[in-house]
Amino acid sequence: MRILQVTNKVPFPTKDGGAIACMNLTRGFKQHGCEVTVLAMNTLKHNVSLGEIPDSIKKLANFELVDVPASINKFDALLNFIFSRKPYNAVRFIDKNFSRKLVELLQTNVYDIIQLEGLYVCPYIPLIKKYSNARVVYRAHNIEFEIWERAAQLERGWKRFYLNNLSKRIKRFETALLNTYDLLVPITGRDGQILDRLGNKKEKHISQTGIDTEQLVPNNTKLEFPSLFHMGSLEWAPNQEGILWFIENCWPLIQEKYPRLRFYVAGRNAPGWLIDKLSVKGVVFEGEVANAYEFMNTKAIMLVPLFSGSGMRIKIIEGMALGKSIISTPIGAEGINVTNGTNVLIAQNINEFVDAVEKLVENRELFNGIGKNAMEFIHENFDNLATTAKLIDFYKQYST
Repeated sequence: MRILQVTNKVPFPTKDGGAIACMNLTRGFKQHGCEVTVLAMNTLKHNVSLGEIPDSIKKLANFELVDVPASINKFDALLNFIFSRKPYNAVRFIDKNFSRKLVELLQTNVYDIIQLEGLYVCPYIPLIKKYSNARVVYRAHNIEFEIWERAAQLERGWKRFYLNNLSKRIKRFETALLNTYDLLVPITGRDGQILDRLGNKKEKHISQTGIDTEQLVPNNTKLEFPSLFHMGSLEWAPNQEGILWFIENCWPLIQEKYPRLRFYVAGRNAPGWLIDKLSVKGVVFEGEVANAYEFMNTKAIMLVPLFSGSGMRIKIIEGMALGKSIISTPIGAEGINVTNGTNVLIAQNINEFVDAVEKLVENRELFNGIGKNAMEFIHENFDNLATTAKLIDFYKQYST
């Protein structure tokens, strides 16, 4: 099967959920004998040269990178807000050079499947259909408008007004694109249900992001117990909001009872203002770590205090695969079908978070049991090869 994956950022390095979700499927497709091309926007924010991509990754697919600025400009955003009904998030990724390269690929190659990774490459569907007979797949990484709708509820004043307006624009944009594709592949069942309610009529297949169990190997030889940690992109607003909420509301109560306990915060691209706010007694800012899995293996209790966002949190999947005991909000655990008290602990407010931390710190047996159940759950439900095989079988039913 010949597959073209189209994405609005280079899926390397695999240090955020979007890149992991794209690259894991690329790897799975290759392992199942597919011929894969990845057409990616090389943005200013996530700029990567072909030379930076290791040969082991280049063997998985033919990578075509197109420079697309997609920069965020406050003046442009203001003009967009006043004079357009389209979401600024989307128009940044509409680019003539990218269109030309896409047409070039479609004119010189024949594909069975063209898989669009996320909402912001869907505006290219009419162009794809003009030059190709391949089945066009919308792989919905999340419900995009929901991210901004939830973020608005955490703000006040003009920022809340702007984000509410943005979420409504994105919802119109998202809804208008429904059924312009041939097949729908949501990452979670919940997202699939929401897209159906919004009007999707196309055949769909739920394909959660799989993990490579050969890479995620638990190792407790250097485990610091008890310890707390958060691992994730620190430029992503929902992560920033969640960490600060935990530090401001929960951490003082926890540290009062466990003064020697440490909370480690790791992740890439932390802004200076966030680093300043992490300068709190007992909180250790690690920044971007050299090896995320090695770091996670040395820490005990993983915290995911998310109150906004959408889709599936891949860092939770990875943490569970490494046998971590995880405390998360209902929003953080969305789409993973976990069982509270069995393979994860769910907390919705300050008291529940503090109580969950105390339970795991005080009860090593509970800590070990949650981690063991988490690892077994991931191995049974999120194996990348099995997930990709099911998706390929779905594609074979509809490929031309």
